Amino acid sequence: MSAFAFFFSSLPQKVLMKLRKPKITASIWSSGKIICTGATSEEEAKYGARRLARCLQKLGFKVKFTDFKVVNVLAVCSMPFQIHLIEFTKSNRPIASYEPELHPAATYRIKSLRATVQIFSTGSITVTGPNVQQVATAVEQIYPLLFECRKIPR
Repeated sequence: MSAFAFFFSSLPQKVLMKLRKPKITASIWSSGKIICTGATSEEEAKYGARRLARCLQKLGFKVKFTDFKVVNVLAVCSMPFQIHLIEFTKSNRPIASYEPELHPAATYRIKSLRATVQIFSTGSITVTGPNVQQVATAVEQIYPLLFECRKIPR
């Protein structure tokens, strides 16, 4: 039994395909490009993309598995303290920005790592970067800055 499902998007040039194992979602564009999301590791992403290509071959499409690359990695972690976002933004301008009317998180961009960090007042952070190593480096780099702006419990 195959473990996948097709969903037709409201966009006419895209179809969604979901696999159960590994749990990934693929956007299949009319140009032939496929974007996979939801994998928890680079190996799982590659395995899922290969499974996806195999499923499409079994359905009768001419599919070649070429040019696989990981473009973005997303990581979420929690600091053991809450953060003063206004204080953090003031002390790290112009790299940091905080618009509470638009989004509840402060944004901190690390251009050298091509990483973006979303910082929430609860201490939760979301890091987006080109690979796992640069995301880990971004977390190590931002921790001391966050520690300076932590909320001290009374």
